[in-house]
Amino acid sequence: MLCIGHRGARGHAPENTLLSIRTALQLGAKAIEIDVYCCEGELVVIHDDTVDRTTNGHGPIDRFTLADLRQLDAGKGERIPLLHEVMDLLEGKAAINIELKGTGTAAPTAAMIDHYRQRGWHEDTILVSSFDWSLLAEFRQLDGHSRIGLLTEHAYSPRLDEATQQLGSCAWHCHLSHATTTMRQQAHTQQQALYVYTVNAADDIQRMQQLGVDGVFTDYPERAIPYQASTDNGFCPPPARCGS
Repeated sequence: MLCIGHRGARGHAPENTLLSIRTALQLGAKAIEIDVYCCEGELVVIHDDTVDRTTNGHGPIDRFTLADLRQLDAGKGERIPLLHEVMDLLEGKAAINIELKGTGTAAPTAAMIDHYRQRGWHEDTILVSSFDWSLLAEFRQLDGHSRIGLLTEHAYSPRLDEATQQLGSCAWHCHLSHATTTMRQQAHTQQQALYVYTVNAADDIQRMQQLGVDGVFTDYPERAIPYQASTDNGFCPPPARCGS
């Protein structure tokens, strides 16, 4: 069961910062999940569409210049990272799940993945996900090979099957409350990995392992490490329709 550090190691360091990601790596996570918005053509790593909750600034991201955004304190003196800084940090160390959060993120994400793929990143080390499946459709038009994860806030429905076929996804990402035998069976029937968010309690992590899910997003990577196999070094193989 893959341990995916949620926004790095959010339980120990300011989320979506390089400090948080370094902490997750030190704790043993073999995959990291981060969120991206676009600012002046650059992909910035932040979860919300405003800076209020996670920095010392105020206001929506789209009202900032990139320079001003980078001057904010994201906690413990950390800056809001750029995606390429995160990927440089992770290169050769862990896989990355890039969650598309805002409009305009699909094209620069596809371009960046192509750049890192040419540098030697393997297909199983990059997964692109979003709750906004239209962003994933835009991304798929630009990148026919990368692995896609469908984020859902709901229990299983045929919409997941339809989107899986349309987008050539490789994974479903569901909330802990919807991680059931039915969801796992349906995901695996559709040749999808099932990754569950956000799993922090030790008993929930153990229950997910017993359920047979493929990975968990957690703010406390050290709690999931005991369930992570030595072979869990990337995201699950895609079905044949999802790249080659």
